[in-house]
Amino acid sequence: MYYDPIYQNEQIYIAGPECFYTNGYPHWFALAGRAEMYGCGVTMPNNNDLHLGNSDKRKDADAIFLNCANSMRKSTVIILDLEFYRGPDVDGGSIYELGMAYGLGCRCYAFTRDLREMRFKYQGSQIRGQQVYDQKGRPLPYADLPFSPNILGACKLVEGDFDDALHLMSLDITEERKRGQYPRKQVPIQSLPAQHARPAVYLAGPERWDADAAEQYAEMKRLCAHYGLDAVTPLDGTLPDEGADRYAKAFQTFENNQHHIQQCDVVLANLNDFHGWEPDSDTAFECGLGYILGKKLYGYMDNNCKMIDRVPNFGEAREFRDQCGCNVENFDYPINCMFAGSMPILGGSFEQVLKEVVEDLKKQEVLK
Repeated sequence: MYYDPIYQNEQIYIAGPECFYTNGYPHWFALAGRAEMYGCGVTMPNNNDLHLGNSDKRKDADAIFLNCANSMRKSTVIILDLEFYRGPDVDGGSIYELGMAYGLGCRCYAFTRDLREMRFKYQGSQIRGQQVYDQKGRPLPYADLPFSPNILGACKLVEGDFDDALHLMSLDITEERKRGQYPRKQVPIQSLPAQHARPAVYLAGPERWDADAAEQYAEMKRLCAHYGLDAVTPLDGTLPDEGADRYAKAFQTFENNQHHIQQCDVVLANLNDFHGWEPDSDTAFECGLGYILGKKLYGYMDNNCKMIDRVPNFGEAREFRDQCGCNVENFDYPINCMFAGSMPILGGSFEQVLKEVVEDLKKQEVLK
């Protein structure tokens, strides 16, 4: 592909775990160079000067998050690396960024070397009777899809690498140009009018994949009602037609989830490890979408100790790198700074966390 000034209208945000890799930054800059060869701008957060080195490491993490969010607001495109990261799941922080990008109306593309269904890629599954289960005893989530429903619904998936995604973007722009639709305007998602008498909280989390999800959500809703909140869950609303094509079902699920985010006041996210050491991808996406729509965010984990103490690594002498050479963030937060920089990360049982959320909402006069 050669340089074309038509692409200068595009500002590409490059998302993925490369920044955590050993020598990952040269690779990241090489990707940026490829985009610039087309004539695109690149809104890489690390192009901006950040004054880090605070004695409070959390302030560094908060600054990095805000820098990423501000860079995203300047973007028209996101290209996301969906390679598995710390286990059989993708980088949660990158999926958070996908949620922001989608909410802003960006073109969303993602690339992977493996578009096979999850049942082929997930290691350590077990067959009991006629059902496949993951290592935590759940029926294997989205076993017949390559990635979670929110990822599939939000972006165009490319089997290949960054260049392949970049090429698809150029084809899309060319087709729009031929049909007189260029330049394309970003169309951000807007929050929908609330349909609840009380503040509504969306319960984002991996419970949606549990065999007893309905029972768990019923109890969580009961507790929310007790404390003055209307709760909405991924199982509410218009659920997919069981007879539909699996990709159609995934998109229907995605549409249902984002509809809930648009109508809620609060997102309360279960950020516990899902597969490997990352949170559930659908939850990560919903957090990013909720943030960009101005929702109040709260996260919780069973273990909210520092990430360097939670995720196995070789310690300070080896830059807190894990067994694959990926850096484990050392910001005194329990999870990636995309989450920790945008919401409090609470610990304890659901009811204990809910009590803290309610008290905070009362202080902000969201809840009377």
